[in-house]
Amino acid sequence: MSTHKHSISPYPYAKKSMSINKPGVYINGFEFDGTVCFRKGASLGPNAFRDVGEGIESYSPYLDIDLEESDSLFDVGNLVIPRSENVDENFLCALKNFEESVQSVDLKKDNIKLITLGGEHSISIAPIKKYLQDYSDLVIIHLDAHADLRDGYLGHHYSHASIIRRSLDLFSSSHSLIQYGIRSGTKEEYDYMINNKTICRSRNEFLERVEMIAKERPVYLTLDLDYFDPAYLPGTGTPEAGGEDFHSFISLLKILKNKNFVGADIVELAPNIDPTGNSAVFGTKVLREISAVLLSSFYNSQGED
Repeated sequence: MSTHKHSISPYPYAKKSMSINKPGVYINGFEFDGTVCFRKGASLGPNAFRDVGEGIESYSPYLDIDLEESDSLFDVGNLVIPRSENVDENFLCALKNFEESVQSVDLKKDNIKLITLGGEHSISIAPIKKYLQDYSDLVIIHLDAHADLRDGYLGHHYSHASIIRRSLDLFSSSHSLIQYGIRSGTKEEYDYMINNKTICRSRNEFLERVEMIAKERPVYLTLDLDYFDPAYLPGTGTPEAGGEDFHSFISLLKILKNKNFVGADIVELAPNIDPTGNSAVFGTKVLREISAVLLSSFYNSQGED
């Protein structure tokens, strides 16, 4: 059985691909929101990105990169996920399908970069696990309104509120975590972030810390769209006032353009919550910018080979 399905046209600036099997940047979707505890709808996110992409230009004026000039952006569709009543079994089956789709490649050696579209934030463990395996010194940048450090939530080990805790379970001493945008969490979560110096409390501190990452060190971005203020992006499951804006995100990407940016996931777009459709447009513009920087990093890596 195929691990992915193509239920909608691929992202408009990407070539349709049936597998992850050669150098390039690959978009894949994970339509899951089974552990969401407030407002569901993130399972609709992956196809919303693709649908809205038709109306957004291929050129990024912020980064001076045009997706249409690339022949190395691919879309492998969405993971096959069972539709049983057992939420955890559905998730683990999809996780297994993801692992099967990348088991024959080494992301670092094969110069393969992934963009995983959620889905709720729990789905990020799929690509993060693979990246931690293939990059021994990976830096994970976590942008989010929430700390996501709970050891399970509401009976779910792989909860959207536990993604960073599950990732830390897989860390070695040479992996690192940088968190920014966090404005909601338990006292225990904040104690962890402060004591382990993972959290940045200001934009300047955050950007300076990213700037200090060695140029050759691999960087992975996990982006929960509730990182942005709900005034800009209300279509997400657990919005929190006090978030960032689009231009602060572009400031980050301008730095990552000169780093070894190796992969990303974009999660928690719930397009049904925002009847204006603006959240899907906002999120898809974010996808364009991330795709542009990863393509730039990909071609830089090709030139070094």
